[in-house]
Amino acid sequence: MRILNNIKGFIEWKAFGVCSSIGEKLGLATSSIRLWFIYISFLTLGSPIILYMILAFFMNLKRYVLLQKRNPLKWL
Repeated sequence: MRILNNIKGFIEWKAFGVCSSIGEKLGLATSSIRLWFIYISFLTLGSPIILYMILAFFMNLKRYVLLQKRNPLKWL
């Protein structure tokens, strides 16, 4: 049971943060965004997972490329 709680904690607090960032920008509760994402995933047979991964990729790209000191775009 403890292992499942650890996995749940990792997913909710450390995995990508796409739902929490959308919630902050729109002023909505993160839990409601996660619920709607789950509902839509069940209704459309998982196709929003692709959208979620694309958003996570661009969030990490922003974090690692645009905000780093060794930014190659900074010198252009």
